[in-house]
Amino acid sequence: MDLPMDFRGGGGLRRPSSQGFVPLADTRRAFLAKAGNGFGALALAWILHQEAAADESRATSPLAPSPPHFPPKAKNIIYLFMHGGPSHLETFDPKPGLERLAGKPLPESFGSVVTSRNVGRNPLLPTSRTFAPRGQSGIEISDLFPNLAACVDDLAVIRSCWADSVDHARAVYQMSSGVTTMGKPCLGSWVGYGLGTENQDLPSFAVLPQPRGAIKGGPAAFGSGFLPAPYQGTVVRRGDLSNLELRPFNGMSADRQSRMLDLVRQLDSRHASRRDGNPELEAKIRNYELAYRMQGAAPEAVDITSESRATKALYGVDDPVTADFGARCLLARRLVERGVRFVQLFSGDLTGWDGHEDIQANHAGLCAAVDRPIAGLLRDLKSRGLFESTLVVWGGEFGRLPMSENKRGRDHNPYGFTMWFAGAGVKGGVVHGATDEVGLRAVVDRVHVHDLHATILYLMGLDHMRLTYTRNDREERLTDTGGQVVRSIIA
Repeated sequence: MDLPMDFRGGGGLRRPSSQGFVPLADTRRAFLAKAGNGFGALALAWILHQEAAADESRATSPLAPSPPHFPPKAKNIIYLFMHGGPSHLETFDPKPGLERLAGKPLPESFGSVVTSRNVGRNPLLPTSRTFAPRGQSGIEISDLFPNLAACVDDLAVIRSCWADSVDHARAVYQMSSGVTTMGKPCLGSWVGYGLGTENQDLPSFAVLPQPRGAIKGGPAAFGSGFLPAPYQGTVVRRGDLSNLELRPFNGMSADRQSRMLDLVRQLDSRHASRRDGNPELEAKIRNYELAYRMQGAAPEAVDITSESRATKALYGVDDPVTADFGARCLLARRLVERGVRFVQLFSGDLTGWDGHEDIQANHAGLCAAVDRPIAGLLRDLKSRGLFESTLVVWGGEFGRLPMSENKRGRDHNPYGFTMWFAGAGVKGGVVHGATDEVGLRAVVDRVHVHDLHATILYLMGLDHMRLTYTRNDREERLTDTGGQVVRSIIA
């Protein structure tokens, strides 16, 4: 509505009031200031409208895209989880001091340490791996990763990670959900809750498990906890859809199945309306709908046969040693390419990276299986223009101790270990933090699990302090009461 103006008395802008016309501004400068505030109000109204529209969209589809808290550096995540606890001492954290003290007990100056198998006083075990500076950055990586070493200038290596548990399951829970107990939403679920997904025919959070052996901690390691069910990880396996229950029932046509699902949807909706919109019922209805849509989208997404021979060779799909992990890395690229927000790959098989008996033999085999595929993934993301929008994270639930176990193995070490980031928003060719002389504890610029999570969320445009979910009158968040963004690795 146009406001009546009166330019009497010096030309000041006026508006109507119960006392007649009152001046709004006496000068053009004041007028512009007032008008600017009005433009700000219009902008605020637009933002609120956008948020309301997003909330309304989420009410009908919880995986609908939602705006981040601030401009993100990454759109998608591929999390390479080395299940069982890879040794930083054999991979990314050279320790000449460990060689010098080899065969001796841990000096008392290092203090006491709680271990899972009472190895605290065992002799220190040197590594048989060779470390050398790689790339222009000169970051030292062991000979177990010859292919990844060529990509070192893309990596931000964090050598000062630490966690709170020496037990596998509890450590996996913490690395996944921020706490050492099951039942809390994992990182992938929080990302889906905060951002949704760009492809409504595929899940926001896909899990690519190892082909043999269960994940330590079980499915809770990729569960949604108290978040609604659509945010939990969806297990995806390449090629074979029999375990995904994505094929229609035998003999059922697409038209018949569609009509059946329409009927189920109507009955479920009627049932839910009588129960004041029970969220669990609503979640089940949406899961049925997502499963139906996935029947059309998933077969194409998980079928890597259409990839070129050169691409398959890049990932090592043509080599029995690297074929499995290579195919899953290739599948991860296909999923983020199709808008899946978070993809988590598990490496480890039966015992995983849990080198209690013989750390060298254990890691030699596992590194050989993942080295070429990971390097291929980084190169392929770059060649397709996806590296700038995809965050790649590598690590396990903890590292390994410098003391020996069974003369050739290493026990669990949550006190100091290595992870690395690459891709969107990450500085390449940098090292953050350090462990002590023998690699026992993180001592310089320490990075707790909460800090890792805060950093990952930040790169996705999410403030870990604002990404909350109200439960039992408490604002829950992934990082609980901690978490600092590791700024030194951010471009």
